[in-house]
Amino acid sequence: MAFLRTLRSVLRLAFLAFVLAFSAIGSGATADNYRIKAGDTLQIEVLEDTNLSRPVLVLPDGNITFPFAGTIRAAGRTVGAVQSAIVSQLAPNFNVSPNVFVSVASLAPPRAPTVPITRTYGVYAMGEINTPGRLDIDTKEGVTILQAIATAGGFTRFAATNRIELRRVNPKTGLETTYIFDYKRGRGISGATPLQEGDVIVVPERRLFE
Repeated sequence: MAFLRTLRSVLRLAFLAFVLAFSAIGSGATADNYRIKAGDTLQIEVLEDTNLSRPVLVLPDGNITFPFAGTIRAAGRTVGAVQSAIVSQLAPNFNVSPNVFVSVASLAPPRAPTVPITRTYGVYAMGEINTPGRLDIDTKEGVTILQAIATAGGFTRFAATNRIELRRVNPKTGLETTYIFDYKRGRGISGATPLQEGDVIVVPERRLFE
């Protein structure tokens, strides 16, 4: 009777290992050329001791840990190579070399696409402008004073467009310099003047009869 129970146990485990292997092959995960990756889950079955059988996650460093076998390199290796490594590590704990079956239970989830980081800097518009406030400018594209005014909604009907101020603070000295942009007559600094982080555009109100 003991012999029959042992035989049934071995046959059951062998069948389980076959099912696991067949399932993984169906998904292409255990193809001979498949290389295990971090994030994959391996199903490891030890016929001689079912208490050791378990799913094992391949850690980000590419290793797995298994009872009595310690740490084993898995990433970049085939299923067969990992299986052989586990057998080798477990062998000293058994009277005979154990029967170990390894299959890929699930593949690592796909990585989310990398979203490029857009770096911006702030410039400011105030006074007789339709949408005063901060403008966030893409550092790669940049912006000119005229583009910034357009982005801020343009001038109000009370704007003194002949004496627009561009105020810029030197980050090293803290001193402020004011440049005049005459949009009306095209004098002073050019409308194509590129703005820097922290620049402030001031559009004053027209004086009487201006």
